[in-house]
Amino acid sequence: MSLKQTLAEQILSHAAGYPVRPGDLIVVPVDMAMAVDSIAPSVISVLRQELGARVHDPRRVALFIDHVAPAANVATADAQVGIRRFAAEEGIAQLYDVGRGVCHQVMIEERLIAPGQIVLGSDSHSNSYGAIGAFGTGMGASDIALAWASGRTWLRVPETIRIRARGRFQPGVGAKDLSLHVARTTGADGARYAAVEYLGLDHLPLADRQTLACMSTEIGAKVGLIPPTGEVAATFPAPAWLAADPEAPCRQEITVDLGELSPLVAVPPAVDTAVEAATLSAVRVDMVFLGTCTNGRLADLQAAARLLKGRRVARGVRMIVIPASSQILAAAIADGTLATLVEAGATIGTPGCGPCIGRHLGVLGAGEVCLSTANRNFRGRMGSPEAQIYLASPEVAAATALAGHIADPRDMMREA
Repeated sequence: MSLKQTLAEQILSHAAGYPVRPGDLIVVPVDMAMAVDSIAPSVISVLRQELGARVHDPRRVALFIDHVAPAANVATADAQVGIRRFAAEEGIAQLYDVGRGVCHQVMIEERLIAPGQIVLGSDSHSNSYGAIGAFGTGMGASDIALAWASGRTWLRVPETIRIRARGRFQPGVGAKDLSLHVARTTGADGARYAAVEYLGLDHLPLADRQTLACMSTEIGAKVGLIPPTGEVAATFPAPAWLAADPEAPCRQEITVDLGELSPLVAVPPAVDTAVEAATLSAVRVDMVFLGTCTNGRLADLQAAARLLKGRRVARGVRMIVIPASSQILAAAIADGTLATLVEAGATIGTPGCGPCIGRHLGVLGAGEVCLSTANRNFRGRMGSPEAQIYLASPEVAAATALAGHIADPRDMMREA
């Protein structure tokens, strides 16, 4: 009788070379380890000064300048110069500089990773790679440096929380709403060091899967995994040994009827305090931010543009749109999406993380309120600790920008 395993257990068993179980401590090879501009200088310092080492295999290292791109001050510019020099010295061809986009989006666009692989990142939202069935997880500077030096890492095999989805989303509802529903169901700490495995979503496109995998970080998960099925399997075919087993033992199972979900908004300062968008109409906003590794893809921009077409952003509201990559920017230009957004009053920024971490391109001031499609809304995340950040989908973002207050997009869809 074959061993029944979750996706995370299958991937780690294959990497370790023997069957593993939750709680096991293992050492496994790393297929790719990436670092972003905000952490890379620390990784380089550990590698060279503390370990006295060089990169073990430059083909399995990627570097991204995306968090503060272009540089916002001299100190940041100097740090980025150091990253470029390091890449040249180590022979790292996978350096993606200013304007190429958010690391997690570009890693997938450039096919740097594949289903079943183990991928580390210096950014906490490296869970995003689970969108194609890779074991993607975030680690600190020391762990990334060790992976660069040795090509290996250690992991504790996580338990699995299975999300079993049924049905289809109603118009105006999508993957971001599902992720917020899961967050309020489990709590922000409900999946600490667990693998979150989504089943029943074979119909979802890659962009929606990226949203779900990315948001698994916000409930404490070590990894978020969606099996590479449906249209995703055509581009990222899974190895024969990787296949979801809905009967594999897991720590917890949550069933969600997608058709019963409504547009949700996470109320600051936590991601798990999600309520229906329709209940927040009294909350006026100063800024709407559409972008990030969570919701900066072409489908997200298109969803917002459909609501904004022929309309104008409300007076007193600034709407900042930052595509997740240069490829997305080019596609949005080509199909007219960008023109629609600009004509509606949106401002377009350089592909990258933008104001998500509160360092440039739209920092919030004291007392301001922002509706963001990002993943975090704790105090001070986007600037002043006296600002407030609400999290929602691209559709809610567009409706809010038009109304000047948090709005349910379904109301405007009915009016169109």
